[in-house]
Amino acid sequence: MSMQRCGIDAIEAALDAGEDITLVLALKECEDPRLAALLDRCIDAGIDVTFGSENDLWRMAESSPALALALVGREPVADLDTMLERGGLIWMLAGVQYQTNVGFCIRVAEVSGASGLIVTGEWTSDDRHRIVRAAMRTNRFMPVVFGCDGLDVINAWKGRTLAIEDVGTDEPWDADLTGDVMLIIGGENAGI
Repeated sequence: MSMQRCGIDAIEAALDAGEDITLVLALKECEDPRLAALLDRCIDAGIDVTFGSENDLWRMAESSPALALALVGREPVADLDTMLERGGLIWMLAGVQYQTNVGFCIRVAEVSGASGLIVTGEWTSDDRHRIVRAAMRTNRFMPVVFGCDGLDVINAWKGRTLAIEDVGTDEPWDADLTGDVMLIIGGENAGI
């Protein structure tokens, strides 16, 4: 089932059905009265509303064009402990060196429905800025935690851990990725 509701009608139906909407992304500077009414309803219900460009909505929408998108059953903000406690599918990038690669991984993890992404190692403010830019700011919709020690994270994790390596015998699409799973993806040079 999709974790996104696309368009005013779909979001209104989700609200009417009591779905767990955690965030609404709406087109900025839009004067559509139906959108304004929807956003008022969301704010009254305590749902976070953020604004994006037409390009943001086009890129994120399952079907275009849309004036608004809603995340359902997905918390976009969490620290490491909260992310691990929530479970689901978590990506951990271990030893990745290039900011652009991290950004692309964030984009892929987000659209694949991951619960969060962990990036090991130390990253400067400039590094994180480049990463967020490469991620096309999709980190707004999924928790991303930087600077963790990979072994500490693995020791704190209660679910299954799968290493993604180019020398394995199982294809990713044949692996059981149900339940609480952490995928560990190694760096460009040294791997995991």
